[in-house]
Amino acid sequence: MADARSFHYLNQSSCIEVEGINDAEEYLATRRAMDIVGINEEEQEAIFRVVAAVLHIGNINFAKGKEVDSSVIQDDNSRFHLNTASELLECDCNNLEKALITREIVTPEEIITRTLDPESALASRDALAKTIYSRLFDWIVEKINVSIGQDPNSKQLIGVLDIYGFESFKINSFEQLCINYTNEKLQQHFNQHVFKMEQEEYTREEINWSYIEFVDNQDVLDLIEKKGGLIALLDEACMFPRSTHETFAQKLYTTFKNNKRFVKPKLSRTDFTVVHYAGDVTYQADHFLDKNKDYVVAEHQDLLNASSCPFVASLFPTLPEESSKSSKFSSIGSRFKLQLQSLMETLSSTEPHYIRCVKPNNLLKPAIFENTNVIQQLRCGGVLEAIRISCAGYPTRKTFYEFVNRFGVLGPELLEGSNDDKIACQKILEKMKLENYQIGKTKVFLRAGQMADLDARRAEVLGKAARIIQRLMRTYIARKQFVLVRRSTTHLQSFVRGTLVRNLYECMRREAAAVKIQKNVRRHKARESYLLLQAATVTLQTGLRAMSARKEFRFRKETKAAVHIQARWRCHRDYSHYKNMQRAVLTYQCAWRQRLARRELRNLKMAARETGALKEAKDKLEKRVEELTWRLGLEKRLRTDLEEAKAQEIAKLQETLHDLQLQVEEAKTMATKEREAARKAIEEAPPVIKETPVLVEDTEKVNSLTAEVDQLKALLQTERQATETAKKEHAEAERRNEELMKKFEGAEKKIEQLQDTAQRLEEKATNMESENKVLRQQAVAISPTAKALAAYPKSPFQLRTPEIVNAPNGEVKSSPVSGKNIII
Repeated sequence: MADARSFHYLNQSSCIEVEGINDAEEYLATRRAMDIVGINEEEQEAIFRVVAAVLHIGNINFAKGKEVDSSVIQDDNSRFHLNTASELLECDCNNLEKALITREIVTPEEIITRTLDPESALASRDALAKTIYSRLFDWIVEKINVSIGQDPNSKQLIGVLDIYGFESFKINSFEQLCINYTNEKLQQHFNQHVFKMEQEEYTREEINWSYIEFVDNQDVLDLIEKKGGLIALLDEACMFPRSTHETFAQKLYTTFKNNKRFVKPKLSRTDFTVVHYAGDVTYQADHFLDKNKDYVVAEHQDLLNASSCPFVASLFPTLPEESSKSSKFSSIGSRFKLQLQSLMETLSSTEPHYIRCVKPNNLLKPAIFENTNVIQQLRCGGVLEAIRISCAGYPTRKTFYEFVNRFGVLGPELLEGSNDDKIACQKILEKMKLENYQIGKTKVFLRAGQMADLDARRAEVLGKAARIIQRLMRTYIARKQFVLVRRSTTHLQSFVRGTLVRNLYECMRREAAAVKIQKNVRRHKARESYLLLQAATVTLQTGLRAMSARKEFRFRKETKAAVHIQARWRCHRDYSHYKNMQRAVLTYQCAWRQRLARRELRNLKMAARETGALKEAKDKLEKRVEELTWRLGLEKRLRTDLEEAKAQEIAKLQETLHDLQLQVEEAKTMATKEREAARKAIEEAPPVIKETPVLVEDTEKVNSLTAEVDQLKALLQTERQATETAKKEHAEAERRNEELMKKFEGAEKKIEQLQDTAQRLEEKATNMESENKVLRQQAVAISPTAKALAAYPKSPFQLRTPEIVNAPNGEVKSSPVSGKNIII
């Protein structure tokens, strides 16, 4: 966390810490206040991020760039604050830097980017910080107003206006001019209000009065706010790019040289003095132009509108295209004047009540009043002038009822039989012989000092009445006290007599009790003496027994301690011998391991030389993979051709079988028809005529048909055998096909294994190369130590040495010493 003194916007004064104010408590109170007005945690964090970003922006400094009228970030510290500000605002760092050191000029033909010199870049930085802080302040004010929940439809309101008084310091700038201008306006309204109230009061009561003169400060207001006044000239100077504070001051000197409210100091070229209502104030015009400018640079607007933080982007909403393209001039002074006019209109439409706060001393301590300082504040605040206006008329006024109620004691006889308060007031004033008073419709108006005379006479009458009342009250109190004392005396005498009798009875009772107590005390003392002697005897016996027991315990404890010391000593001696032996063994083992390490280093160097052989094996494996891939494709094509030929052969056999079945059915049909024809012919023919030839012909036909049927059966049997043979061939082809599929799957698995092996070979080759480099470096580092330890003898403690195992199918084995993977 950075100190407040490290920020440019905070270290302009030496006042960093204020006595009696705890910043931590103030921070917690601020957070609680934010919670109360409805600002949630995210908005609070965003507010503090924006404030921190403003502080970091103030620490960005610029140096002269390589080009003319250009600037760059001054150093690493400024760069750090630039990056921090961009992170807090959640905008692009390069765009933020560009927005600070460049400007874009929009022309009808093109957009021209112009670089800024360091002074202009600083002004751009301050303008950005001021704009961000102003937008944040407006957002907080709007949030608080929304949280308060004022009813916009309300016809009545109660407002509190709290402002600073007139300010006059050693250095007075634009802020003091605005504050004093506000006080001038309010002072004029105060004077007019007091005068107006007095005038309305006198007119309403219909009394005789004369015009009261008061000091009018309209000429000072004309000097500041009128057309051609200070604010108008300041706006005019701000609209010209080449205007400076000196040209602005010269313009003021020339314009107001004859104005009695404007004075030019003799020894200054930029200062000017305004004769205010409260006194003369000298202003320094050095920063008037910078503080009066109020416009958002387009680059700053675009930068913050594009922020990824929703809160920051909401502070800079997207402007309409017309307003974004047009660059109308806006100033703080003009806006302040409009706001002040609106305030005065509000005050004029309400009934104001004034509370004047007076600072009693400059030490900020209680019970100390500096008369000169207080009088000066009252004079500057217009209080003395208001008192003068009131005293010029009738400063004291009372209603008839209040006057009669207060001063009726001055003439009680005048109030008897009269119910009119006005007549009673007039009679009382005539009796008191007062002059120059006025009696209105509802009030009595008195001149300055007359109320004090009436109060003095009233106090005198009340004093006399008080003394009479005191005398009567004292008489009553004295008699009441005498009666009380007499009654108390009687009660006291009876109480004393009873007390004496009670004391006598108490003495007799005490004597009887004393005798009884003495008897019991003597018996108690005798018993205590016996118990004491008994206790002493028991204590003496206990002490003797304890002493003998302690001696026995001490002897046993010493014996145990001696045994324990002997055991600890023997353990220490044996442990020291064991540690010496262990140290020697470790030293011997280290020497032997170093020798084995050198041997392993030589083996690894030899393995590194075999990297080329591994690469050749990799190439062979790749060629083998390609060959297996080609064979696999060939087997796929052969299998496809075999399946197609088999399908065609099966289709042909099925067609032949179908034709044979048709022929068999036709032969059967023909044989059936011939049999029926023969049977009909036999039945129709006569039994005698040529019976034998017919039987011969029918027998021949039957035999021929039977032979054809047998041939068809044989052909059918042949076709069935051919079909079974085809089925067996088909089953055999399917079996071979399944075997080929299994071989194909095994080939695919082998191809995948070969690819994995090839990939591992590549990785191992890379690892071997990197290990060779590391081993070379280690060999260079170990060689001096290895030479020094070469004279050590071999150790009987054998370690496992690297072994090369003939692993099938290029499996990966692990070296038992180094733990590295070796591919065989």
